[in-house]
Amino acid sequence: MPTPTDYLKKGALRVIEPAISLLARNNVSPNTITTVGTLLTVAAGVVYATGHIMTAGWIMAVTAFFDVVDGEVARRTGRSTVFGAFYDSSLDRVADGALMAGLTVFYATNPIHQNLYMMVVCLCGIIGTFLVSYTRARAESLGIDAKVGVMQRPERIVLLSAPQALFGLFWNGWVLIGIIVLLTVTAWITAVQRIAFVYRNTRHADNKPIRIINDPVSPTPTTNPSKTTGMPASRRAQS
Repeated sequence: MPTPTDYLKKGALRVIEPAISLLARNNVSPNTITTVGTLLTVAAGVVYATGHIMTAGWIMAVTAFFDVVDGEVARRTGRSTVFGAFYDSSLDRVADGALMAGLTVFYATNPIHQNLYMMVVCLCGIIGTFLVSYTRARAESLGIDAKVGVMQRPERIVLLSAPQALFGLFWNGWVLIGIIVLLTVTAWITAVQRIAFVYRNTRHADNKPIRIINDPVSPTPTTNPSKTTGMPASRRAQS
Protein backbone atom coordinates (compact mmCIF):
# COMPACT_ATOMS: atom_id res chain seq x y z
CA MET A 1 0.00 0.00 0.00
CA PRO A 2 1.49 3.39 -1.00
CA THR A 3 2.50 5.64 1.87
CA PRO A 4 2.09 9.44 2.00
CA THR A 5 5.82 9.66 1.29
CA ASP A 6 5.34 7.68 -1.93
CA TYR A 7 2.75 10.19 -3.14
CA LEU A 8 5.03 13.06 -2.13
CA LYS A 9 7.92 11.52 -4.04
CA LYS A 10 5.78 11.06 -7.17
CA GLY A 11 4.72 14.70 -6.99
CA ALA A 12 8.31 15.83 -6.52
CA LEU A 13 9.42 13.74 -9.50
CA ARG A 14 6.91 15.51 -11.73
CA VAL A 15 8.19 18.90 -10.58
CA ILE A 16 11.88 18.13 -11.10
CA GLU A 17 11.40 16.10 -14.27
CA PRO A 18 13.10 18.77 -16.49
CA ALA A 19 16.20 18.73 -14.25
CA ILE A 20 16.35 14.93 -14.31
CA SER A 21 16.06 14.88 -18.11
CA LEU A 22 18.80 17.51 -18.44
CA LEU A 23 21.20 15.57 -16.22
CA ALA A 24 20.44 12.31 -18.03
CA ARG A 25 20.96 13.88 -21.48
CA ASN A 26 24.33 15.23 -20.39
CA ASN A 27 25.26 11.80 -19.00
CA VAL A 28 26.10 13.17 -15.54
CA SER A 29 27.43 10.45 -13.26
CA PRO A 30 24.90 9.33 -10.62
CA ASN A 31 27.78 8.88 -8.17
CA THR A 32 28.72 12.54 -8.69
CA ILE A 33 25.15 13.57 -7.89
CA THR A 34 25.21 11.41 -4.76
CA THR A 35 28.52 12.94 -3.66
CA VAL A 36 27.30 16.52 -4.13
CA GLY A 37 24.11 15.76 -2.22
CA THR A 38 26.08 14.26 0.65
CA LEU A 39 28.45 17.24 0.82
CA LEU A 40 25.45 19.58 1.02
CA THR A 41 23.95 17.45 3.79
CA VAL A 42 27.21 17.59 5.75
CA ALA A 43 27.18 21.36 5.23
CA ALA A 44 23.63 21.43 6.64
CA GLY A 45 24.90 19.52 9.69
CA VAL A 46 27.62 22.14 10.19
CA VAL A 47 25.05 24.93 9.90
CA TYR A 48 22.85 23.14 12.44
CA ALA A 49 25.83 23.08 14.80
CA THR A 50 26.27 26.87 14.48
CA GLY A 51 22.64 27.46 15.45
CA HIS A 52 21.29 28.68 12.11
CA ILE A 53 18.47 26.16 12.15
CA MET A 54 16.25 27.74 9.50
CA THR A 55 19.14 28.06 7.02
CA ALA A 56 20.08 24.42 7.61
CA GLY A 57 16.47 23.42 6.96
CA TRP A 58 16.53 25.10 3.54
CA ILE A 59 19.85 23.46 2.69
CA MET A 60 18.29 20.11 3.59
CA ALA A 61 15.36 20.88 1.29
CA VAL A 62 17.86 21.24 -1.56
CA THR A 63 19.62 17.99 -0.69
CA ALA A 64 16.31 16.15 -0.98
CA PHE A 65 16.51 16.95 -4.71
CA PHE A 66 19.83 15.11 -5.02
CA ASP A 67 18.52 12.22 -2.93
CA VAL A 68 15.83 11.57 -5.53
CA VAL A 69 17.68 12.52 -8.70
CA ASP A 70 20.71 10.22 -8.44
CA GLY A 71 18.64 7.04 -8.65
CA GLU A 72 16.46 8.36 -11.48
CA VAL A 73 19.48 9.43 -13.54
CA ALA A 74 21.13 6.05 -12.96
CA ARG A 75 18.07 4.22 -14.26
CA ARG A 76 17.57 6.44 -17.29
CA THR A 77 21.20 6.29 -18.35
CA GLY A 78 21.54 2.56 -17.73
CA ARG A 79 24.19 3.14 -15.07
CA SER A 80 22.54 1.38 -12.15
CA THR A 81 25.35 -0.69 -10.71
CA VAL A 82 25.96 -2.72 -7.59
CA PHE A 83 28.74 -0.34 -6.56
CA GLY A 84 26.45 2.63 -7.15
CA ALA A 85 23.87 1.19 -4.75
CA PHE A 86 26.60 0.45 -2.20
CA TYR A 87 28.10 3.93 -2.59
CA ASP A 88 24.72 5.62 -2.22
CA SER A 89 23.87 3.63 0.89
CA SER A 90 27.28 4.31 2.45
CA LEU A 91 27.05 8.07 1.90
CA ASP A 92 23.50 8.06 3.27
CA ARG A 93 24.98 6.90 6.58
CA VAL A 94 27.52 9.75 6.45
CA ALA A 95 24.70 12.22 5.82
CA ASP A 96 22.50 10.87 8.62
CA GLY A 97 25.38 10.96 11.08
CA ALA A 98 26.40 14.48 10.09
CA LEU A 99 22.91 15.87 10.65
CA MET A 100 22.41 14.38 14.09
CA ALA A 101 26.01 15.19 15.06
CA GLY A 102 25.42 18.80 14.09
CA LEU A 103 22.33 18.96 16.30
CA THR A 104 24.29 17.33 19.13
CA VAL A 105 26.97 20.03 18.88
CA PHE A 106 24.22 22.69 18.80
CA TYR A 107 22.77 21.52 22.10
CA ALA A 108 26.25 21.15 23.58
CA THR A 109 27.60 24.60 22.71
CA ASN A 110 24.74 27.03 22.06
CA PRO A 111 24.68 29.58 24.92
CA ILE A 112 20.89 29.94 24.82
CA HIS A 113 19.66 26.45 23.91
CA GLN A 114 22.34 24.37 25.62
CA ASN A 115 20.60 21.23 26.86
CA LEU A 116 22.27 18.11 28.25
CA TYR A 117 19.11 16.03 27.88
CA MET A 118 18.78 16.90 24.21
CA MET A 119 22.43 15.99 23.67
CA VAL A 120 21.61 12.52 24.99
CA VAL A 121 18.50 12.33 22.80
CA CYS A 122 20.54 13.29 19.72
CA LEU A 123 23.17 10.65 20.50
CA CYS A 124 20.42 8.05 20.91
CA GLY A 125 19.03 9.29 17.60
CA ILE A 126 22.36 8.65 15.87
CA ILE A 127 22.46 5.08 17.19
CA GLY A 128 18.82 4.48 16.31
CA THR A 129 19.25 5.85 12.79
CA PHE A 130 22.26 3.65 12.12
CA LEU A 131 20.45 0.65 13.60
CA VAL A 132 17.53 1.20 11.23
CA SER A 133 19.82 1.01 8.21
CA TYR A 134 21.88 -1.87 9.61
CA THR A 135 18.88 -4.09 10.38
CA ARG A 136 17.61 -3.71 6.82
CA ALA A 137 21.04 -4.33 5.27
CA ARG A 138 21.66 -7.37 7.46
CA ALA A 139 18.21 -8.75 6.67
CA GLU A 140 18.83 -8.32 2.93
CA SER A 141 22.07 -10.28 3.30
CA LEU A 142 19.88 -13.11 4.60
CA GLY A 143 17.51 -12.79 1.66
CA ILE A 144 14.77 -10.91 3.55
CA ASP A 145 13.36 -7.56 2.43
CA ALA A 146 12.88 -5.75 5.75
CA LYS A 147 11.71 -2.45 4.33
CA VAL A 148 9.20 -1.98 7.14
CA GLY A 149 8.76 0.45 10.00
CA VAL A 150 7.13 3.75 10.87
CA MET A 151 10.15 5.93 10.10
CA GLN A 152 12.29 5.26 7.04
CA ARG A 153 14.87 7.56 5.50
CA PRO A 154 12.56 9.68 3.27
CA GLU A 155 10.42 10.54 6.28
CA ARG A 156 13.52 11.46 8.29
CA ILE A 157 14.74 13.79 5.56
CA VAL A 158 11.37 15.53 5.38
CA LEU A 159 11.25 16.02 9.16
CA LEU A 160 14.81 17.35 9.23
CA SER A 161 14.13 19.90 6.48
CA ALA A 162 10.58 21.26 6.16
CA PRO A 163 9.80 22.10 9.82
CA GLN A 164 13.22 23.68 10.37
CA ALA A 165 13.02 25.68 7.11
CA LEU A 166 9.61 27.03 8.08
CA PHE A 167 9.88 27.43 11.85
CA GLY A 168 13.57 27.41 12.82
CA LEU A 169 13.75 27.91 16.58
CA PHE A 170 10.09 28.90 16.86
CA TRP A 171 8.55 28.70 20.36
CA ASN A 172 11.99 29.00 21.92
CA GLY A 173 13.19 25.88 20.09
CA TRP A 174 10.38 23.57 21.21
CA VAL A 175 9.39 22.76 17.62
CA LEU A 176 12.94 21.53 16.96
CA ILE A 177 12.98 19.58 20.23
CA GLY A 178 9.71 17.88 19.31
CA ILE A 179 11.04 16.90 15.87
CA ILE A 180 14.27 15.43 17.27
CA VAL A 181 12.46 13.47 19.99
CA LEU A 182 10.01 12.17 17.37
CA LEU A 183 12.85 11.11 15.06
CA THR A 184 14.74 9.38 17.85
CA VAL A 185 11.76 7.48 19.25
CA THR A 186 10.47 6.39 15.85
CA ALA A 187 13.98 5.32 14.74
CA TRP A 188 14.17 2.90 17.66
CA ILE A 189 10.61 1.73 17.06
CA THR A 190 11.47 1.09 13.40
CA ALA A 191 14.58 -0.87 14.37
CA VAL A 192 12.54 -3.03 16.75
CA GLN A 193 9.88 -3.53 14.06
CA ARG A 194 12.51 -4.75 11.61
CA ILE A 195 14.05 -7.09 14.17
CA ALA A 196 10.58 -8.51 14.89
CA PHE A 197 9.88 -8.80 11.14
CA VAL A 198 13.05 -10.80 10.56
CA TYR A 199 12.30 -12.97 13.59
CA ARG A 200 8.83 -13.82 12.26
CA ASN A 201 10.27 -14.69 8.86
CA THR A 202 13.06 -16.88 10.20
CA ARG A 203 11.67 -18.63 13.28
CA HIS A 204 10.32 -21.56 11.25
CA ALA A 205 13.51 -21.96 9.25
CA ASP A 206 15.72 -24.95 9.87
CA ASN A 207 18.25 -24.28 12.58
CA LYS A 208 21.65 -24.57 11.03
CA PRO A 209 24.81 -24.42 13.15
CA ILE A 210 27.28 -21.68 12.34
CA ARG A 211 30.45 -23.26 11.02
CA ILE A 212 33.66 -21.52 11.98
CA ILE A 213 36.24 -21.87 9.25
CA ASN A 214 39.65 -22.41 10.78
CA ASP A 215 42.99 -22.51 9.06
CA PRO A 216 43.35 -25.95 7.52
CA VAL A 217 45.90 -28.24 9.14
CA SER A 218 47.69 -30.56 6.78
CA PRO A 219 47.63 -34.17 8.04
CA THR A 220 50.97 -34.92 6.41
CA PRO A 221 54.26 -33.03 6.36
CA THR A 222 54.68 -30.51 3.57
CA THR A 223 56.90 -31.85 0.85
CA ASN A 224 58.25 -28.42 -0.07
CA PRO A 225 58.50 -26.10 2.96
CA SER A 226 59.76 -23.22 0.85
CA LYS A 227 56.39 -22.93 -0.87
CA THR A 228 54.56 -22.38 2.40
CA THR A 229 56.89 -19.81 3.87
CA GLY A 230 55.21 -16.41 4.18
CA MET A 231 51.82 -17.60 2.91
CA PRO A 232 48.92 -15.68 4.49
CA ALA A 233 46.34 -17.45 6.66
CA SER A 234 43.02 -18.19 5.04
CA ARG A 235 40.16 -15.77 5.67
CA ARG A 236 37.75 -16.59 8.46
CA ALA A 237 33.99 -16.46 8.21
CA GLN A 238 32.68 -13.01 9.00
CA SER A 239 30.03 -12.61 11.65
